[in-house]
Amino acid sequence: MKAVFFDFVGTLITKEGENVTHLNIIREVLRRVGAELDAKEVWDVYEEESSKLFSELAGKEAKKIREVDTEALRRVAERYGFTVPEEFWEISLEMHARYGRLFPDAVKTIKALKELGLHVGIITDSDNDYIMAHLKALGIYELFDSITTSEEAGYFKPHPRPFLLALEKAGVKPEEALYVGDNPAKDCVGAKNVGMLSVLLDPKGEKRKLWANCDFVVSKLSDVVEIVKGLIE
Repeated sequence: MKAVFFDFVGTLITKEGENVTHLNIIREVLRRVGAELDAKEVWDVYEEESSKLFSELAGKEAKKIREVDTEALRRVAERYGFTVPEEFWEISLEMHARYGRLFPDAVKTIKALKELGLHVGIITDSDNDYIMAHLKALGIYELFDSITTSEEAGYFKPHPRPFLLALEKAGVKPEEALYVGDNPAKDCVGAKNVGMLSVLLDPKGEKRKLWANCDFVVSKLSDVVEIVKGLIE
């Protein structure tokens, strides 16, 4: 075992923190355009539209996340009668930097893996500016040896290209690498399809029906260190 790669949202940062971030994005958007609407209601509809769009794009040629997010908000704005502010993406980056939250054991896990002499990277469906700004705001940008985004790879997971590009950067073979994510269909399947081992992070055991897609299942990130140690031995 020579490399461990991580997904980002739901794997290194919590989905709960992401929800808070998105709600505050909607609040700020409504404030900027002077729309007196229930932010929680608008956020719920935005999440539905966003999930629908990203589900349709899984495994396909990548679009910039900013374009997908803007289209989701445009649909919501049309429904509620307000306009999407021109600075929407800047608002999004600002709120992600302000409200994003790491899992409690994320930093400890990354550092422990690096102490084992492993290449530690990120493979994520993301725009380059988003992931760079977010990692720097969280204070963990310097911890990673490589960062591979869908924007750079040109495809969304589970397409092989993001995984193969990350392996190429690390200079390792698929069988020498492990991928950790929270989505069995995109993360586990995508990694396994190129010959990598896969780890599913499922803190509450909510994805039990899809565990068979993954080589390992953990409830906390620090468990990944023990898996890696076992594989090295």
